[in-house]
Amino acid sequence: MRYLSELFSLEGRTALVTGARTGLGRAVAVGLAGAGADVVLLGHGGDFGPVQEEIRQHGRAAHVVKVDLSAAQEVAAQAEDILRTHQIDILVNNAGIIRRSDAHEHSFADWRAVMSVNLDSMFELTKTIAGPMLRRRTGKIINIASLLSFQGGIRVAAYTASKHAVAGLTRTLSNEWAPGNVQVNAIAPGYFATDNTAALRADEKRYAEILGRIPAGRWGSPGDLAGAAVFLASSASDYVTGHVLAVDGGWLAR
Repeated sequence: MRYLSELFSLEGRTALVTGARTGLGRAVAVGLAGAGADVVLLGHGGDFGPVQEEIRQHGRAAHVVKVDLSAAQEVAAQAEDILRTHQIDILVNNAGIIRRSDAHEHSFADWRAVMSVNLDSMFELTKTIAGPMLRRRTGKIINIASLLSFQGGIRVAAYTASKHAVAGLTRTLSNEWAPGNVQVNAIAPGYFATDNTAALRADEKRYAEILGRIPAGRWGSPGDLAGAAVFLASSASDYVTGHVLAVDGGWLAR
């Protein structure tokens, strides 16, 4: 039996993390680097300097690739460009957007914007990156789902639909790709203090309602996601596939 340090080591592997500049994506990228992986940071723009520096402090390489995930029809070609210069062993589909409004006022433009980033581009990127993994017969894919992969939520119709779809896509891809030794899993974060939840945290009544249901008694911080990501990216999870792992402080168990 292999030692635990070997099971969880990502030495010699390269991870591609989308939406890695801030928040959960940044924490996951740094966590993977801490376990030994080089990291390709994918995002649409902004300053990646701080997260690159964190990764380099772990002695790992940090490359930035700028891709517009709102243009789903272009993502496959951009992914092929990435594969020409990097062997991707681990893919983390973290990027996502949210649009809040009552369902009867939810515009088609907002619906399509959310679906394009959260689902369409994720699928195009995943199937492209998975091709070489299947040929090598090894790879790890981690999709970032949500509590709203299990529940309905309020005022987030497109987001909820997209995250239900992410959970379903995780399962179907795991069925197809497990024979090729590519494991596909998802993480469903609970309520975390990130930019996506700023509106909720600013609403004192809603904030108190949410906090009151979390058995852990606090909102998550981005670093709380890193351990789950390292587990699903490592050899420790070689017999885990098609699973949606909730990291939610006990919310779903309440």
